[in-house]
Amino acid sequence: MQTSQKHPTSAGVHFYHHQPVQGMYHVLQSDLCHDARHSSSSSSQGTRVSFESCKEQYFTLESCPAPTTGFMEGDDSPSYASVSSKRSPFSPQGSHSCYSDHHQSSDNTYGSPISGLSSVDDGHELKHKLRELEISLLGPDESDIEDSFGCCVKGSRPDGASQLGKHNWEQIAENISQFDLKGVLRVCAQAVSDEDVPTAIGWMDNVLGKMVSVSGDPIQRLGAYLLEGLRARLESSGHLIYKSLKCEQPTSKELMSYMHILYQICPYWKFAYISANAIITEAMANESRIHIMDFQIAQGTQWYLLIKALANRPGGPPSLRVTGVDDSHSIEARGGGIEIVGERLSEFARSCGVPFEFQSAAMSGCEVVRGSVEIRGGEALAVNFPFVLHHMADESVSTENHRDRLLRLVKSLSPKVVTLVEQESNTNTSPFFYRFLETLDYYSAMFESIDVACPRDDEKRVSAEQHCVARDIVNMIACEGAERVERHELLGKWRSRLSMAGFKQCELSSSVIVATQNLLNDFSQNYRLQHKDDALYLGWMNRHMATSSAWR
Repeated sequence: MQTSQKHPTSAGVHFYHHQPVQGMYHVLQSDLCHDARHSSSSSSQGTRVSFESCKEQYFTLESCPAPTTGFMEGDDSPSYASVSSKRSPFSPQGSHSCYSDHHQSSDNTYGSPISGLSSVDDGHELKHKLRELEISLLGPDESDIEDSFGCCVKGSRPDGASQLGKHNWEQIAENISQFDLKGVLRVCAQAVSDEDVPTAIGWMDNVLGKMVSVSGDPIQRLGAYLLEGLRARLESSGHLIYKSLKCEQPTSKELMSYMHILYQICPYWKFAYISANAIITEAMANESRIHIMDFQIAQGTQWYLLIKALANRPGGPPSLRVTGVDDSHSIEARGGGIEIVGERLSEFARSCGVPFEFQSAAMSGCEVVRGSVEIRGGEALAVNFPFVLHHMADESVSTENHRDRLLRLVKSLSPKVVTLVEQESNTNTSPFFYRFLETLDYYSAMFESIDVACPRDDEKRVSAEQHCVARDIVNMIACEGAERVERHELLGKWRSRLSMAGFKQCELSSSVIVATQNLLNDFSQNYRLQHKDDALYLGWMNRHMATSSAWR
């Protein structure tokens, strides 16, 4: 669900759709290398990296299974959209946002009971957890260890160095079974945030590397990718994020098979497709000429269902024109340009008897200006934003503020309806540590939802998570500035942006709600659909994961 900004080099990724990567994560040692005293490995099977040397080094995630294919691309296959080479997940730095990103807004009051962590932590929980670990391992009288853990939380050592010596790390490592992995991840992230390099490396080397696994339970799998992100951040290597996974670049067919796996076992894409289609179909019920501008055309899969619905309209189908906006990087997934999508949709529309025309706009959404897309009089315009706006740079990244600029541009085109589907997560302008907590909470719920639908030892699932989810996570943790493109906002903030652009939110009819609710019949009962404040919230247990809303 990504449309990218145009950047010359370096890396980023997107939660739903990804451009594949090549090679390994190439670490260029920074000035940190001469300050640290410990060596590090990125995973339980990763290559060791010496922080005592400034030579170029490599570290990778646990070796991934050989790519597997065999999934056919059907009408219900997931769309794929790529990432630009400079983008730092469904889907986390200082801004002038109208909401404080240090705390969750009322639009996201949920926390997954399984995840068990609220998106915010003021530091007291961390200190308490560390004290519990300290007492359980070494007793209440080891004040030197208390000082060391305190350094982990506060970064308060006057010399900036950790006091946890080799002996203490060995004791901690021997008692890993007593540790809560989420607690250790938070402690390590706090050390990284405090720039307490020796302590962060100690937790990575001696504890986290032994607790995480890409083939383990949900938190172990997520932990492997969070650990990779923390390492990349510590080494200031976010610009090399696309090389952070060991897997060789998959072919377009292989990548689509990975996407198909997640599409079948999770409802996130279908939620976006079905809710937006239902909204557009209802808004265009009496229109004879329809123009849809899709800012994430990807494979064009979403519009097969709409074309079928228009073909069955009483009195005959209207004429349909689709403009597909998508950057050139999506060629990697399609095996060709946007014209391929147009040919497939045109052929399908002919078979359904729907007058159809396709136009391509081979550019990222942030490059679209007035005149990039042909607007014709007499056509009713619908604009679709499926998991794409959060990749646009806003006022916290660029004075151009493409996020708000694009919304104002679309409003000037007088659309009859605009559909917006976004991840319900708060990671845009949050400081690093709070962003880490939100990422941990959000993706804990996501990995739990994947886990109930696919065996843990399924190599296809491992590959799908690595190619379609992992790099989003690493991008949010390791990158800042323009290199970080995973910048999600809560629906409350999107409301503010759309309102400032002149939009008004539309009420959702019962038919839209029922159509969306029906898609959950094929998935776990732990998924929830809530209609609140004229928007649909898709959740896993008690955690909101995505929202769908309509505007005009």
